[in-house]
Amino acid sequence: MTMHLEGPWLSTTGKRKGKQKFASAEHARKAREQEESWKELQKRWGVEADEKKRKRALTAEPLATTPGAYIRDTGPRHPSLNSGLAVATLAPAKVYTGTKVKGIATMHKSNAVPVFSDQEAIDISKMRR
Repeated sequence: MTMHLEGPWLSTTGKRKGKQKFASAEHARKAREQEESWKELQKRWGVEADEKKRKRALTAEPLATTPGAYIRDTGPRHPSLNSGLAVATLAPAKVYTGTKVKGIATMHKSNAVPVFSDQEAIDISKMRR
């Protein structure tokens, strides 16, 4: 299987639209006229978009949160018991001391199988996929 590169339509960056293209020169002229008349109307009424945004941002109330509002209450805390003893010692290694299992064989891939008799060992060694 080969790897393929996707085109720029799959990108998550650069989602900004480019410069607007008009179908004809007539559409472009109308759009420019409407934009100019809109700006004149805004000036006549004393509303400038940037100034309006700035005023609203400056008069906005700052965000205030209570300290414990976003922390989940987990109930009362119970400290662990300090018995004063030292660190626990290492348990002795577990070693098989029986006589039933003769060994461990690998059947397929890395599948470990216990071997109980010589005949089982022979059978496992002759197994193939």
